[in-house]
Amino acid sequence: ANNSSLKFVKQLYLTYNLSKNVKITAGKFATHVGYEVLDAPLNRNYSMSYMFTNGPFSHAGVKFDFTAGQMGVMIGVANFLDQTYSTSTTKTLIAQVSGASKDGKFKAYLNYAGYFGSTSGNNPTASSVGTTFTPGLKSLSQFDLVTTQIITSKFNIGFNATMQNRTQIDLSPAPSGSWYGAALYLNIDPTPIVGLTLRSEYISDSKLVYPSAFGAKNIFANTLSLNFKAGPFTLIPELRFETAQSPIFIKNDGTSSSSTATALLAAVYKF
Repeated sequence: ANNSSLKFVKQLYLTYNLSKNVKITAGKFATHVGYEVLDAPLNRNYSMSYMFTNGPFSHAGVKFDFTAGQMGVMIGVANFLDQTYSTSTTKTLIAQVSGASKDGKFKAYLNYAGYFGSTSGNNPTASSVGTTFTPGLKSLSQFDLVTTQIITSKFNIGFNATMQNRTQIDLSPAPSGSWYGAALYLNIDPTPIVGLTLRSEYISDSKLVYPSAFGAKNIFANTLSLNFKAGPFTLIPELRFETAQSPIFIKNDGTSSSSTATALLAAVYKF
């Protein structure tokens, strides 16, 4: 539903400082929701978490940022989630409240993104599979918490918890309800060129309100990633182990399984 060539542009925005503590930003910018970000070099795990995979990823609109010491507030209005060129009259409310300790070692961000009152006629989440038409969501509200804590110069912790409530349009065959997720990130850097990150993530979708994303009532995924820096390159050998309440994973022989293991080697170039 994104018909603009700007869909290929990750970010394009202008920022103007209205005062020392107030700025306005307009354009297309990366989302404030979540611990993981769009720029691969800034993520220590190469494979994405389930929370990041199911977005949002970016917003096209206008936002205001207010700061006072270690506290910050952001509020804005954007197009429908992840739409650069709007095909819907429904707009998204985005907001964030942030704070930090005096020494900056602890930081917390409470994030929000949501919309209300959408109809099947102007809803990009509507879909058709065969003869089955799903009119999409009437409203979506996502609350998201991110915290970071520096323990020592070589060890820090990240935490992300999110809850997304999905209300279906009347007569939709899909149920309304919420799914939840939480992830803990343990980051160790024994040397300036070697780092290790363990991400443990849990997803709960007990009502199967988002089967196209999860397909199971719960998923537990653990990802261990080594980061080896070599100039502008970061080599990331990674192991990922997942288990689910139902057999949503496919084995090499085509049979299904409730658990899976993955190994990969990624190379990220930063310039």
